Amino acid sequence: MFGKKSTEERVRILFLDRKNDYVSQLAEYFANQFYEGIYEVYSAGFEHDIIDCDLISVMYQNGEDMRRQVAKDLKNEELLPKDLVFDYVVYMEQPIFDEYSKKSPWQGKQILAPMIAREDFTATDDAELYDDYVRVIEQVKAWVKENLKDPKNLAALVSA
Repeated sequence: MFGKKSTEERVRILFLDRKNDYVSQLAEYFANQFYEGIYEVYSAGFEHDIIDCDLISVMYQNGEDMRRQVAKDLKNEELLPKDLVFDYVVYMEQPIFDEYSKKSPWQGKQILAPMIAREDFTATDDAELYDDYVRVIEQVKAWVKENLKDPKNLAALVSA
């Protein structure tokens, strides 16, 4: 892992999903867990909501406490940088990328990293729902761990 960098030198990343209630929260959480000091990490959504309570519960049951995470929409001036300048914007949902990437202010530094959507869950009971959430958590965790380990590699992931 890289040594700590000053705030001015850190790579600024924004993880996006529709409501900042799901995979973008996981990406922000794991990026801060694994690479604190290398990245200045944010997550947000295009719509305002709260974090998925089942997601928080499954994370907690697996030894990860994300209860302090807060859902943010892109208008949140308290928890997002006022300049809204990011080195990379990572879309965590394909439909969001398709809808917003061509009309976003972040042209040229956008990354598509689609994760398992809740609509793809196959659960028929609580135990299977737990398993679906664990699959998503592991998918996001692995993506963050692999793709953020070296900030220089992010340029190769740019999708738009």
